[in-house]
Amino acid sequence: MELRAIELSSTFASSALERASKIYPKIVENGDAIDHERELPEELAELLKDQGIFRLLVPRSMGGEELDFPAYLEVVRLISHADGSTGWCVNQGAVFATHAGRAQPKLAREVWGNSIGVVGNGPPSGARYARVREGYRLTGRWNFSSGCRHSNWLAAVAGGSDGEPTLLHFIPKEELKLVDVWQVNGLRGTGSFSFVADDHFVPKDRAMRLDTGPVESGPLYIVPQGLLFACGFGCVALGVARSAIDGVIDLAMAKKAQFSQNTLARDPNVQTKIGHAEGLWNGAKAMLYDIVNQVWDNVCLNGEIGLDDRIRLRLAGTHAIRQSADVVDIVYNLSGSTAIFESTSIQRKFQDVHVITQQIQGREAHYQTVGKHLLGQDPTGGVF
Repeated sequence: MELRAIELSSTFASSALERASKIYPKIVENGDAIDHERELPEELAELLKDQGIFRLLVPRSMGGEELDFPAYLEVVRLISHADGSTGWCVNQGAVFATHAGRAQPKLAREVWGNSIGVVGNGPPSGARYARVREGYRLTGRWNFSSGCRHSNWLAAVAGGSDGEPTLLHFIPKEELKLVDVWQVNGLRGTGSFSFVADDHFVPKDRAMRLDTGPVESGPLYIVPQGLLFACGFGCVALGVARSAIDGVIDLAMAKKAQFSQNTLARDPNVQTKIGHAEGLWNGAKAMLYDIVNQVWDNVCLNGEIGLDDRIRLRLAGTHAIRQSADVVDIVYNLSGSTAIFESTSIQRKFQDVHVITQQIQGREAHYQTVGKHLLGQDPTGGVF
């Protein structure tokens, strides 16, 4: 599929975008393997690491690119146009790496100081730690660890007893057990396994508090990480949806409906639906990029992010995800029986985008958070 929808001449064009564009064909080539093996093939994962894609948001002081966030989103959208699971893994790994701007430098360099530093993490289940001499004893289970199979570190958040602060523990992946629970239909290639620890020792210099301010001064480390995730995953959804539109246009040019002599491209209903999908997609993309650019400028100017801007980022990310799903639904219905087979691209995109809507960043409840704020009430119920 051609890259007709990816603006490689965008004002955000950068060496990172150029590198991603060169990797794009390799991602497409590996599409079936990504889906069937439920992970990024080793060769592809190593290529992404070698090209610094997972370190785009790591501080320059540690050899990362500390890329401006709007430019970073272009990279995520391009990669997601090639494959949703790959885009998801890139955003998960790159945004989580902004902890390199919040951790103590020694820990940050150990984890993200070289090209192979990729971290898998996930929400805790029954996780706790006990303080011991020279470190902590960690027990629990962490789920939905996207990209853990190509990661070399696992990060486990856990609370302690007796008012101990919540800590994020970093453990070499080979020290813990991965649990294969990822039997899903969408975003299969993320390999989002669980991992477990049973009274596992973690040295004290491999843990960090989450309630302290950033060590680095750059704007990337001022924006709450949850909102960086939200807008990044919004771009994953936009990339998947754009690819779906491009695919149905190609299909409509060639496919004839049953009992018809004309291609779908000649059908007025198809024309209308494609126009509608195009409008929805462009509207969601324009809103996300407009808000991100405005907030980014504010953060760069003021060195802080206010509640209004946090709420706006929450809306932009959520809306991009929800609208992208609507776009893919239109395309899926236009594709007819072609869409029902696992071997077709639209089937994978349909499954991928609907898994994205189910993740915390795509929850419809975030609209209520935005609405409460706009109505002068304290926003609750959302990550902002």
